[in-house]
Amino acid sequence: MIRGWYTGASGMNAQQVRLDAVSNNLANVDTDGYKREVTIHKAFAQLLLRRTDDDGVYLHPMGSGDMAPVIGTLGTGVETNELFVEFEQGSLKQTESDFDFALDGTGFLCVRTPDGERYTRNGSFVLGREGYLETKEGFPVLGENGPIRVKGNNFQVDKAGRVWVNALYQDDDPTKLVGREQNSWDDTVLLDTMKVVDFKKPRYLAKQGSSLWRTTGESGEARLMTAERPQVIQGFVEASNVNPVLEMVRMIEVNRAYEANQKTVQTEDSMLGKLINEVVRV
Repeated sequence: MIRGWYTGASGMNAQQVRLDAVSNNLANVDTDGYKREVTIHKAFAQLLLRRTDDDGVYLHPMGSGDMAPVIGTLGTGVETNELFVEFEQGSLKQTESDFDFALDGTGFLCVRTPDGERYTRNGSFVLGREGYLETKEGFPVLGENGPIRVKGNNFQVDKAGRVWVNALYQDDDPTKLVGREQNSWDDTVLLDTMKVVDFKKPRYLAKQGSSLWRTTGESGEARLMTAERPQVIQGFVEASNVNPVLEMVRMIEVNRAYEANQKTVQTEDSMLGKLINEVVRV
């Protein structure tokens, strides 16, 4: 009967982790560049294989170890093995802002933070006070030659990620505008190329908040993409890849599973009470 308690409790813990992931997905359904979190569980078959030759020591590079108390070689229910992110492409939303960018394909844009270089799929940027292209948190967006410094309405970014600036606005000399239309793009200069990187195993990137990612030992270091770069689309942002209808269905499934495990614990408790109060008397 004690084993039944562990089984029900492990199921409740696993469903609580899943509920947290689903809730986070729903909370960020309108967050640009957000990627859905998915939970992976070990069930009876996997735990049985794990415990068949159990020696009390379990080393693992990724995922979880079976933390339930060792009661023989039989596993005690289910456990959360991993919480990973699904990097499926989100839909592209048009914003018509020159400071918004979307990556059509795999890859990440780079930004500079006080903690070092970080990576994002959220291309909703702003023009900073010093003229640098920045995230809404104030982190400068990186080109291959460093932070990108532009002026309002004086730059364009093509699908290859190259930043072109209007030569008429390279300095503040008003004489250069004499006899020329301010929206003329006859004189353009290549300023830089937006830095786009990928990783050996992006699945193991770690979230840092504010739509930023950082590398881990398993993900590998960032690699500059030179061939097969994703298209950089100006005036668009990538929407979240969360489907709210499916997440609501998953939330209902989690609640039902949690209630079933809760009833298992209650039933085990009732049976144990009957054993102590009635059977033992006999």
